Amino acid sequence: MKKILLTIGVTVVVVAAAVGGAAYYFGNANRPAAPIVAAAPDYKNISYLIDGKEVKLENGAAETTVDGATTATKYFGNVVRGDFDGNGSTDIAFILTQDNGGSGTFFYAVVALKTENGYVGTNAVLLGDRIAPQSTDFSNGVITVNYADRASGEPMTAAPSVGVSLRLKVAGGELVKITP
Repeated sequence: MKKILLTIGVTVVVVAAAVGGAAYYFGNANRPAAPIVAAAPDYKNISYLIDGKEVKLENGAAETTVDGATTATKYFGNVVRGDFDGNGSTDIAFILTQDNGGSGTFFYAVVALKTENGYVGTNAVLLGDRIAPQSTDFSNGVITVNYADRASGEPMTAAPSVGVSLRLKVAGGELVKITP
């Protein structure tokens, strides 16, 4: 009888651990990656999250190779400064480009948040492929990235000709789109 109760007890513990582990894993699998926490004195020499992957810039550039494919990430510019997270310090928003070796060049907005230990990079927000950046502004807590894109249905070979203004804000250390 003791052996049966012991077997039942062990089985209950194992099943509870498996259910708890699965709930934790699947509950966290779709959450966005947390912002990078390593700080540095120069915003061109810190890490940013692009498509959920950490990209560490050195002098405004990074090169990574995965399965023989090289991705080049570069500082583009369009800098705007302001207190994006409300902590009283001046943060920096700007654009990065990423070239995966194909015909496209992908443009991303990022923010370097100023902390007492230096700058910390946020996640990147995709602006588009082969766009034409115009300006980046900051007012009333909102970062606005202005650029030209192609009209819906136009081929990628067409020159960008449609004005777009993407509004962003920093919330909880993450860069997020503001929906109209």
